Amino acid sequence: MKKFILALIILVSATTFAHAQKYAFVDTDYIFENIPEYTDAQDILDELSMKWQKDIEKKYAEIEKLYKAYQAEAALLPANIKKKKEEEIINKEKELKKFQHDKFGPEGALYKKRIELVQPIQEKVQSVVKEIAEARNYGFIFDKAGGMNVLFADPAFDLSDEVLDRLGMLSKPK
Repeated sequence: MKKFILALIILVSATTFAHAQKYAFVDTDYIFENIPEYTDAQDILDELSMKWQKDIEKKYAEIEKLYKAYQAEAALLPANIKKKKEEEIINKEKELKKFQHDKFGPEGALYKKRIELVQPIQEKVQSVVKEIAEARNYGFIFDKAGGMNVLFADPAFDLSDEVLDRLGMLSKPK
């Protein structure tokens, strides 16, 4: 009998604890869309990306032009000049690949600029989400934008507008 009562107490305690967990969610896509600093940063990153992409296309066109000129005259060139022109084309291709890597690679300029411009904004949002979670005793706050496949979300638990309000941004009605 004592084991039954002990098991019942443990079951009731576990059930109470499970129900005590509070959950909420935010939509970071919505939040970031409503932060002008973030959209400005995205515009800057897009401009840099397009500029560097145009530079790459220009360099690629130059290499293509060199290659076509080489093909047109290759049959008439002596071996040493052919080799020199081939090396020139190969070096230009290497330069282009290095440029691409320096700009778009995992540690490239675009990545560094993104960290410089976007990370402080993301950290502010994260800080506000944490403040809200601690103030309201939420056990979990999910990101609806993170692809977590939310099949239903009661808007009453959406904290996105509150995050924007605490960041001092005017929120738009959803």
